[in-house]
Amino acid sequence: MKRGLRVAMMGHKRIPGREGGIEVVVEELATRMAARGIDVTAYNRWELFRRDKQTRDKVYKGVKIKQTPTIPLGGLNAFMYSALSTLRIAFSRYDVLHFHAIGCSSHVWLPHLLGKKVVVTIHGLVWQRAKWNRLATRYIIHGEHNTVRYADEIIVLSKGNQDYFMRRYGRQTTLIPNGYTAHEAPEAQIITEKYGLTKGSYILFLARIVPEKGLHYLLDAFSQVETDKKLIIAGPMACSEEYERELRADAAKDERVQFVGFVKDRELAELYGNCSVYVLPSDIEGMPMTVLEAISYGARVLTSDIEENVDAAKGCSFTFHKGDVTDLRAKLQDLCSHPETRVAGNGTEWEDWEQVTDRTLGVYRSLLDGKVKHRQRDVRHGIHARAKSEKALDRQL
Repeated sequence: MKRGLRVAMMGHKRIPGREGGIEVVVEELATRMAARGIDVTAYNRWELFRRDKQTRDKVYKGVKIKQTPTIPLGGLNAFMYSALSTLRIAFSRYDVLHFHAIGCSSHVWLPHLLGKKVVVTIHGLVWQRAKWNRLATRYIIHGEHNTVRYADEIIVLSKGNQDYFMRRYGRQTTLIPNGYTAHEAPEAQIITEKYGLTKGSYILFLARIVPEKGLHYLLDAFSQVETDKKLIIAGPMACSEEYERELRADAAKDERVQFVGFVKDRELAELYGNCSVYVLPSDIEGMPMTVLEAISYGARVLTSDIEENVDAAKGCSFTFHKGDVTDLRAKLQDLCSHPETRVAGNGTEWEDWEQVTDRTLGVYRSLLDGKVKHRQRDVRHGIHARAKSEKALDRQL
């Protein structure tokens, strides 16, 4: 890719930071592109009235960081961020605008109208998540429709999402799964000092704590497992107060359960590298970065058998039937009782982040060279699909 290319990325909360899979993807892609001499700007959320310090505009590993002010009030936060960031990048001199996630894509019509090259990466069908109310769900589906209509290219992370867009909208997409990097598992030091954990002494759940991640299944199943191992729950609370109260009430019944909150850097690596089992019992995923990261540190992984989890693990995980607490308990008990049990997969099918960056730049190059035209199948078909899906949504809600 020639020098002088200007790229804007938005849709994440902030980089540097690993608050979720989107943040990992944006950081990995943006920093690698910057290292190749590409001018990359990432638009972070700047939440007003927060007491903790937030770094203002700066440069991080060659990536220019711009802050978009938002109000930290649920859905208003995301709406304000996506609207203001889109306005900023639409009227700036970028060659490619790369949106991450459906939720921030409702306004892609504006840069499209101005003749900008727009790429949208779909990190999952987020409107399916339990945390959204009726209005928020409609807004996110509106973003999906606008993505189909106005994005020059759509990147998806899983075959299931690719099939969804073709089946529902007749829209072609480009499949580029997340990257994989093998790591050496560090010795337990920080986690021993802070939590009294040693290698193999705990089961790990590490993800944003929201209903679709299925932590309630895990707490129920773990309470019935005969083991002296702890259950460590790591990750930021991103759920309703009611759901959090339910989780903490269930956890309080078992002294083996411990919440440790958001973790990063060395502590994160130690938790992955020294756990007996990493468990992700989710109902919905895009392409779960935590599964790849756990495998990369040599952890045994147990996930629900949804297509996205199975595709991400590529034979390197154990599975249980989604939502089946009895099956989850049985698989957990077996893994705790037989610590030597492992799967045969070795991860050779994954691409590393340099390859993922190459493929993403290939999408940019095709757009800028005029080799890819807007892939909307038919305007009337899109309108019909939108009306049909909204009627279906009304029935669901």
